[in-house]
Amino acid sequence: MGRAAEMLEVTPAFLRSLDEARLLTPQRSEGGHRRYSRYQLRLAARVRELIDQGTPLDAACRIIILEDQLAEALRLNAELAGADNSADNSSAPAGRP
Repeated sequence: MGRAAEMLEVTPAFLRSLDEARLLTPQRSEGGHRRYSRYQLRLAARVRELIDQGTPLDAACRIIILEDQLAEALRLNAELAGADNSADNSSAPAGRP
């Protein structure tokens, strides 16, 4: 955790608070140390940005969750639109787009 905190220029207590808020659930090493993924570190950095702008921790966590849900919904919509376009093209009569 110390290295992650150092990389993000935050305290280990800040990272623990994100764990307590259930925004991040880091893996644990055999020795019980928290191990954060790159994705989790990006989330923690985004929370720090929001907090630095004056957003309370609980609101920052909610914003992060909503941003993540929106990104996933947009990804799924794009995927479905691509599948829809493929279906439209395959059902068109020969010689017509």
